[in-house]
Amino acid sequence: MVYATSHMKKIVVLISGSGSNLQAIIDACCQNSINGSIAAVISNRPNVMGLQRAVKAGIDAITLDHKPFADRSSFDQELQKHIDFYQPDIVVLAGFMRILTDEFVNHYLGRMINIHPSLLPKYPGLDTHARALAAGDSHAGATVHFVTPELDGGPLIAQAKVAIQPGDDVAALNKKILSAEHQLYPAVIQWLCTDRLTFAEGLPILDGMALQFPNVLIDT
Repeated sequence: MVYATSHMKKIVVLISGSGSNLQAIIDACCQNSINGSIAAVISNRPNVMGLQRAVKAGIDAITLDHKPFADRSSFDQELQKHIDFYQPDIVVLAGFMRILTDEFVNHYLGRMINIHPSLLPKYPGLDTHARALAAGDSHAGATVHFVTPELDGGPLIAQAKVAIQPGDDVAALNKKILSAEHQLYPAVIQWLCTDRLTFAEGLPILDGMALQFPNVLIDT
């Protein structure tokens, strides 16, 4: 089945660090496996490698340091201005380490996605791999979800599952899961770019069907 889309989707990516998922998205756009283009990369931290990746790819690279802002709301308002300048179809959080205000999230509701390094709803927040190991889980992984005001609580779209092997530590697990993320995130972004994936009444809609559970795209 071919899904027609009227135009190449415009994407803005928000980062806070090295941007390895950003690089995977850039590569997928260059290889035409994402029917879209990244208009800008915005980082809340100066001089991170992700900004260098954007510059190298010829993408607008913007630093908006959160530190000078009096509060979360004033930073988010300024961030929203920068994003809206590009009029993106999709806003992608790729290692963006900020808790966002409800007003900001609702402005992009249904257009903003995040990747989280756990099999949500397990382990929202930080230290996900250590928590999975401590619990003796058989699998860990990553989840792509729509962003809603509830932290790491938005509707789940797709997951990559990675088996935890005997002897795995946090570093080993992180490496395996990042590799899976680099396949998972571009695949979901392509669903959005081809209009296979939409958001309605609080649920992800894939190929016309509401997703009650996330699609497991990768299972290793």
